[in-house]
Amino acid sequence: MPTPASRFDTRDIARIAVFAAIIASLGLIGPIPVPGLVPITAQTLGIVLAGAVLGPRRGAAAVTVFLLLVFIGLPLLSGGHGGAAVFAGVTAGYLIGWIPGAFVVGLIAYSGRGPVAWWRVALGGLVGGILVIYFFGIPVQSAVTGLPLGQTILTSIVFLPGDLIKIAVVTLLTVALWRAYPPVFGARAARSRPAADLEAPAVVETTPR
Repeated sequence: MPTPASRFDTRDIARIAVFAAIIASLGLIGPIPVPGLVPITAQTLGIVLAGAVLGPRRGAAAVTVFLLLVFIGLPLLSGGHGGAAVFAGVTAGYLIGWIPGAFVVGLIAYSGRGPVAWWRVALGGLVGGILVIYFFGIPVQSAVTGLPLGQTILTSIVFLPGDLIKIAVVTLLTVALWRAYPPVFGARAARSRPAADLEAPAVVETTPR
């Protein structure tokens, strides 16, 4: 039986829906040219941001909702792509890797108590947003294209500088959002409150009127 902490309440569902929409909207942005680097697409930024802000389960849920919308045919991926066929193409492994990637980002970013730490968000982005997604994406890309795994890894390295830039942006956005409006982090914000605030009984006014 799920515990209250494991259930998604109405506010959680709203956050999940909002972040699925954010990921979709980032797909509308065309590749961003960066001097000397491969152009950057913004959609992966939304994946990492969902994990960093919503946490592991809710972040992964937001990505899952987005991918389900893509699967049924909505052209929400960068470049206006969608449909079941994209899950059998070159980028299929990366798309599937977005779900565990967002989960790992959230797992690391949400670890510990107190305010959100920038280094945890950055570490979560590096592990979940790069290593985990590449772990799923590169073998599938190699299998679909027929290129050797080593060669596929080398061709994927060109995207690494852009991914590092996106993680830096997510880290800045997450920390700024925490300072500006902690309630958007849901359970993470509640955990960061001092125990005295959570456990202190309500003061009943007894002064005669």
